[in-house]
Amino acid sequence: MRISYRLIKLQYYFDLIIEHCIIAVAFFLPLSAITADVFFVAGLTAWALKMIATRKFSLKRTPFDELILMFIIFSALSIGSSPDRGFSFYNYYNLMGRYILIYYLVVNNIQSTDQVKRIVWAILGSAFIVALYGFYQYLFSDRMITEWVDYEQFPDLKFRVFSTMQNPNLLAGFLVTIMAIAAGLGCKETTLNCRSAAFSLVAILAVCLVLTYSRGAWLSVLALIAAFGVLYNRKIFWLLLLLPLLGLFGHDVLLERLMSIFNPTDTSSTLRIALWESTVAMIMDKPFFGIGWGAYWMVYPEYDFFINDSSTKIVHAHNMYLNIAAEIGIPGLMVFLGIIYSHLKTAVNLISYSANRFTAGLMLGIAAALIALAVNGLTDYILFNIQMSMLFWLLNAIITVLWGESCRYGTTSRFLKKM
Repeated sequence: MRISYRLIKLQYYFDLIIEHCIIAVAFFLPLSAITADVFFVAGLTAWALKMIATRKFSLKRTPFDELILMFIIFSALSIGSSPDRGFSFYNYYNLMGRYILIYYLVVNNIQSTDQVKRIVWAILGSAFIVALYGFYQYLFSDRMITEWVDYEQFPDLKFRVFSTMQNPNLLAGFLVTIMAIAAGLGCKETTLNCRSAAFSLVAILAVCLVLTYSRGAWLSVLALIAAFGVLYNRKIFWLLLLLPLLGLFGHDVLLERLMSIFNPTDTSSTLRIALWESTVAMIMDKPFFGIGWGAYWMVYPEYDFFINDSSTKIVHAHNMYLNIAAEIGIPGLMVFLGIIYSHLKTAVNLISYSANRFTAGLMLGIAAALIALAVNGLTDYILFNIQMSMLFWLLNAIITVLWGESCRYGTTSRFLKKM
């Protein structure tokens, strides 16, 4: 009996350590990648020690295991097509390992809605800090960062906020994702204080989003509003009519930046179109297994129809779908889309069938975030960034955890029949 009690106590402490490590990873992802990695490794180590101590080495089964396994396999097969197999293999096991391990670390060690709440509060709190630093950067930064500004096209645009992220577009993609989560929670919240806090955070993040001057992210906000209109309340569609009015009465630089989307001479738009043409050529040449995981920057010079400068390094296609198809093949892209769709469908079903308002609100937010990501992927590839990809897999894992809890407690009987 004493041995059993000691084992239970040991497992409890391991569970506690793992949960706090996951919370720390969620909090530090946009703030400090190195710190997030430290807690990630600590969480994995605690999980491994827990399995050794309890002698339970099996993983929880989920409805998405087959798709994830296929994605792992197709990505691995692409390494054989890479011009530098050593680099692609290193990049593959380093990045794929992170993404799959964070997913299954959460799925196998987070059991309850209360634990999910603590993770979500960490994500929202971190986003608040990111936005505050963005405001500080915009107001008090005395250094002219010209890397993300086209002075010839936008002479009045002096600075684009990027906060703790690597560039303004990544920051914008992160902000849109967290705006969706906060808005989803606010829509389903019943108490005035919590609802006010959620929508206040949405407003703060939205202001910071404007300061990124990221046109692709602005367009994804339209998708976000449309998603809430379909999934929550059709009256939200009226917000789409307010946006043009905001543009008319907004700052001239803001309106000029937005209208440049339709300007064929805009350098950014022209470059993107050229990259897409080159990427389509890559896909046509190697449609099944791609050019190799992470090998886009190595292969691009062979398909450089626009820049014609071998010293220029292009790391991705500025289109999520084309980039994935180019690197791991069309079958790999189809599997990845299947992963997004299956998790999205599960989240949408939980919105309607979950008896827990927090779960329904969180699923509304994550579903809208996935839709916005899909739209943003037409003009950018923010999942190229490790932090954004880990957040993507973390959110998908949360969907799986809440699906599992709904199954255990029988709160989604109609939903279970659909699955």
